[in-house]
Amino acid sequence: MKLNEKYYLDIGNATDRLLNGNDKIIYRFLEILPGFLSWATIILAVIGSKFWPVQTAYFIILFDLYWFLKAIYLAIHQKISIRELKEALETDWRKKLRELPKSKINLTFKEKNWLDIYHLIILPFANEDWSIVEHTLEVLSQIDYPKEKIIVALGGEENNRKNAEEVIKKAKKKFGTKFFQLITTIHPNDIEGELAGKGSNETWIAKQARRKIQSLAIPEEMVVVSVFDIDTEIYPQYFACLTYYYLTVKNPLRSSFQPSPLFNNNIWDAPAISRVASLSSSFWHMIEEERPERATTFSSQAIGLKPLVEMNYWNVKNVSEDSRIFFKAFFYFDGHYQIVPIFYPVSMDANLDRTFWLTMENVYRQQRRWGWGVENIPYVIFASLKNKEVELKRRLIWSFNQLEGFWSWATNSIIIFILGWLPLILGGERFNQTILSYNLPRLTRLIMTFAMVGIVSSAYYTVKIIPNRPFKQHRKQYLIMVLQWLIIPISLIVFGAIPALESQTRLMLGKYMGFWNTPKYRKVKN
Repeated sequence: MKLNEKYYLDIGNATDRLLNGNDKIIYRFLEILPGFLSWATIILAVIGSKFWPVQTAYFIILFDLYWFLKAIYLAIHQKISIRELKEALETDWRKKLRELPKSKINLTFKEKNWLDIYHLIILPFANEDWSIVEHTLEVLSQIDYPKEKIIVALGGEENNRKNAEEVIKKAKKKFGTKFFQLITTIHPNDIEGELAGKGSNETWIAKQARRKIQSLAIPEEMVVVSVFDIDTEIYPQYFACLTYYYLTVKNPLRSSFQPSPLFNNNIWDAPAISRVASLSSSFWHMIEEERPERATTFSSQAIGLKPLVEMNYWNVKNVSEDSRIFFKAFFYFDGHYQIVPIFYPVSMDANLDRTFWLTMENVYRQQRRWGWGVENIPYVIFASLKNKEVELKRRLIWSFNQLEGFWSWATNSIIIFILGWLPLILGGERFNQTILSYNLPRLTRLIMTFAMVGIVSSAYYTVKIIPNRPFKQHRKQYLIMVLQWLIIPISLIVFGAIPALESQTRLMLGKYMGFWNTPKYRKVKN
């Protein structure tokens, strides 16, 4: 089906020229919906505590029980995902590829073998200096995979042309012969219909790289496209692992491949709040990978070049391009699309800047940008209304999962740690004389104590997934890595619910966000 028959796949927001008449009204309503639900929940909890304290107290107790059961459920999936990660790291994927029997190769590549697969690696950068790019390319040049099958595409931005030209010049000089191809680009400013950001740069890079691949007469189905943030460190056998999955999954041309995102590069240097925010993100996405029916793509990811070209690359009008590409593919291919979790890790930087307060600001702004993924809710629901080829059940499930997920993000921790006490404060003397008012804080405290299983689990697995302690760090830092999880209530509210709520409020009011590039700063190693 031609892309223009599915115009809704390229919608940015309700102001998009692709929308007219009732479609514009519906899409705008869907943008208002997430913020309205979150604010309505918080406001009703406050009003209910004043006028219906008994009913609100029962709701809070039931909600705490739900959160407790959910914490246990997620802890179980966390344990499984950590085990999968460990197994992936301990597997010799090169050996598995060499010994891969023809019977396990999918029908798409039945007459091929692993050495026929090429990897196109897209590395967009903005204002990052050469030291960041150099380190990424250096690590990439040392991977345990044939370099003659690696095509690196490095792309800077026109609005940082001086830096881009300098980085590209140095990259060509040092790494020009380290890979099969090193392609470099500079993404022009002010392309009509584009939002300046990672998605538009990735699309520009991919289009330029495709021309080179066509000139080399490499079939597009034989090329796997991997996208990484410029600070991403690739573990040695990542591409061997990815190739194995690409050759053995049932339908590789209808799949996105998702590694486990860690933020380990500078985890020992980052302050505790930054570490907790980064580790929480890692654990959450690993848990989602363990439930692929709920998972979407995030940050680092891979997709075949052929389906990427078919659906016209990434959406160039939105901020959350890393997750939007999955939904675009899902609806473009009428629901015949899947996430394939590979559990092999990649590692990025935790938030770190020159001062503590700059780091805190960056953590908040990064969480707000991730919270802007709420823009996918109107996109998914609107596409579900338009594309009747996708099974109704799957459209409903994806719409609900997105809506419930962002509602939970913006409200749950506020309800648990703040609003849970409001009936005692606002309920009045009559409520405070009831047995329920006496037991409410005790029941809440008891349930929350048991719910600490999630915090204990995260503290335990932190030590399992972080790199070994640097020599310069004192041994007591291991203890701090564990005890830092005691600040999770603060982190969940200040660097979780509040930025998520801000993003939803901005979308509700039509105050659309632009792309914010997380600053990269690393301490000088002695």
